[in-house]
Amino acid sequence: MVKVIFGALLAGSTVAMAAGALAQTMALPAPDPTVASPFGFAESQKKAEREAMAAKDDSGSRVIGGEIAADGAWPWQVGLMIAGQPLSPNAHFCGGSLVLDQWVLTAAHCINHQDKDGSYFDLHPSQLSILVGTNEIAPGKGDNVPVTGVFRYPNYNPNGWDGDIALLKLARRPNVPYQTITVPDAQFGDILDQAGVPTVVTGWGLVTGGDHPADMYQAEIQMMGREMCNGAIMEARAEAAVPGFAQAAGTFGLNQEGAQEAWAELVKRAPLPLTENMICSGSFEGGRTSCQGDSGGPLVVPLDDGSYVQAGVVSWGLSAGPNKTCDENAIFSAYTKVSNFLPWLEQTINAN
Repeated sequence: MVKVIFGALLAGSTVAMAAGALAQTMALPAPDPTVASPFGFAESQKKAEREAMAAKDDSGSRVIGGEIAADGAWPWQVGLMIAGQPLSPNAHFCGGSLVLDQWVLTAAHCINHQDKDGSYFDLHPSQLSILVGTNEIAPGKGDNVPVTGVFRYPNYNPNGWDGDIALLKLARRPNVPYQTITVPDAQFGDILDQAGVPTVVTGWGLVTGGDHPADMYQAEIQMMGREMCNGAIMEARAEAAVPGFAQAAGTFGLNQEGAQEAWAELVKRAPLPLTENMICSGSFEGGRTSCQGDSGGPLVVPLDDGSYVQAGVVSWGLSAGPNKTCDENAIFSAYTKVSNFLPWLEQTINAN
């Protein structure tokens, strides 16, 4: 069974709360499908070209604003690697976390990709391996374990990343020192999902200038209110949509009252970017968050006894613009709320 922290265990444990105002809005442009696919990005023959573009545009992605993790820190963190390639940072395409000896938790979008005809497919287990027990991606480091099973959450929606969670079954237990990470139940998950709760995100995402680091990075950030994060994105989307809407309203001859009614209906029908299956974490000063290459990795919360619990899975962040990677000044990123999927996690593990 997956190790679970229940809400009752929170008694006597405190988490620091912080308040603040969001002073920045951001747009969420449609990404380049190749850049949006971690596996495709890592496997692409044009990767060097994209990294050069990232350097030119100053939009390289990483654990933004983080620092190199100490050797041996975050022993549940793993790296998803392209099978058959030499063990190097260029073979890495996503992160994950060990929740049991032979089970890795990651993001659905790491293993579910769009084909040229627009259809979606899951990676075959033979296409990837899992690097365990090292903070450095280099030959001779850690244990690169084969994968025997890929299990994507069945209701994952790639259009908006709702339900962005997956499990990978390892062919064997790793032959290096490691630890597993605890996941919360629904009650404790809701307690963790409160503005100001401290969090830590880790991974091997791209660093400034587009270089792919060999060393794992970490960043200390904090939970932010879902309503606030949704409000910031919706405000930015509204600002981007106003010119086109005004032109359309004029073309159809709508008066001011009619245009206002149509606008209100449009906004009412617009889906919120962050669903109840997502949590929001970042920093009010901006420049500290997760980004491409970190996808699938853990967002953990420190507890008073020195242990950690995994509240989220790195899912999506704000783009610096069309066909670019992440916005390095973004205030927050979105993470899959793990506690909402505990029944599926346990059912999948027990059945396989």
